[in-house]
Amino acid sequence: MLIIPIKEGENIDRALKRFKRKFDKTGTMRQLRKRQQFTKPSVENRAKIQKAQYIQGLRDKEEI
Repeated sequence: MLIIPIKEGENIDRALKRFKRKFDKTGTMRQLRKRQQFTKPSVENRAKIQKAQYIQGLRDKEEI
């Protein structure tokens, strides 16, 4: 649970902005979206390999 102490005389918009920033850093929404759908480990590994191949292809193009 996130706790954002509000200082005396502080604007509520500023406190809300601090809350949003802290909430983004915790990664709660990313984790919730990831847990909505189960993906098999083999599918995750395949995606990881494909991403690595794509990045390697981009790096190879840079060298030429």
